[in-house]
Amino acid sequence: MSLYSTWKKIAFDHKQEQEALKFWNEYCEVEKSIYERILEGNITNIKGKVAELAKEYGVDDVTFVGFIDGINTSLKPEINLEELDENTDVELNIDLEKLYYNMHDAKADWLYNLPQWDNILTEEKRKEIKKEYNATKTVVKENKIGRNEPCPCGNGKKYKKCCGK
Repeated sequence: MSLYSTWKKIAFDHKQEQEALKFWNEYCEVEKSIYERILEGNITNIKGKVAELAKEYGVDDVTFVGFIDGINTSLKPEINLEELDENTDVELNIDLEKLYYNMHDAKADWLYNLPQWDNILTEEKRKEIKKEYNATKTVVKENKIGRNEPCPCGNGKKYKKCCGK
């Protein structure tokens, strides 16, 4: 079984809700400590074998693949997670602005509120990214065509007698 398959089994196959909550609470603390180290050093490029990087960040190989799964959409280019094993060389090129945006998208306030962001993105830039994220969540209703209004197809009939039938 691949590391990624093992990660999915550990992370998502919980029989009880309490078991799942316990797992995710523990994992989020591990994830937070990894991000603190990355952001503290303003690291945008991490290279090495999966097993070596896992050891460097104080986690097991499967947990590190879980971390890569979480950060993958913020990488340039993304990594094919199915191909990873402990001897795979990986290069994590992190787009920090995209990472900050994706943390908002994941509603991971324990990550996007880390004080280490202060040294990486200005407060104005963080507000701009947050505003950009919020704009994607705004629902815009289009004007509804009234049944007695002229049909938008342009034939001159009322909507109810034409395309609205």
